[in-house]
Amino acid sequence: NPSIILADEPTGNLDSKNGFEVMNLLSELNSEGVTIVMVTHSVRDAGFANRTIQMLDGKVLSGGHVLRNQKII
Repeated sequence: NPSIILADEPTGNLDSKNGFEVMNLLSELNSEGVTIVMVTHSVRDAGFANRTIQMLDGKVLSGGHVLRNQKII
């Protein structure tokens, strides 16, 4: 069992149903102690994270924020 998973756009080529299943699987693994490092452009997928780091043009804009229940304008 890995202690860390690197996931680059893990749902990028999936329909919404299968993407949701992948995110649930990653969440389950995380609850079992696996560290998940995920890169995504999806606000929905980022909402599964306990911590987010937002970047633009290679620079960190903010870090450590939870996106759950926030509106993106």
